[in-house]
Amino acid sequence: MEDILDVYQRPYDPLRPVVGLDEAKRQLIEKRSIPAKPGSLEREDYEYRRCGVADLFAAFEPLASKRTIKLTSTRKAVDFAHFLRELVEVHYSHCEKMFWSWII
Repeated sequence: MEDILDVYQRPYDPLRPVVGLDEAKRQLIEKRSIPAKPGSLEREDYEYRRCGVADLFAAFEPLASKRTIKLTSTRKAVDFAHFLRELVEVHYSHCEKMFWSWII
């Protein structure tokens, strides 16, 4: 555990960044509202229409204040693998080594 905590104490090195990873699944909903009549405010109905789900992958490099977000319509391991490949080949192609951590 101490070895992992030492990684977070290192000074910023653009060739060896520390990148945090996270994913989240979100339900997409459309809220319904009741139109306002003259002299009254618009009200929100308790019903909503489900519009599917979206999976959000996030990578954050805190010492560089840099983040990368990718949205997908499915939640499969291959989607996460594509996200990691994009990080390594596109966003961090200049790096010698990367340190990954999971955001909890």
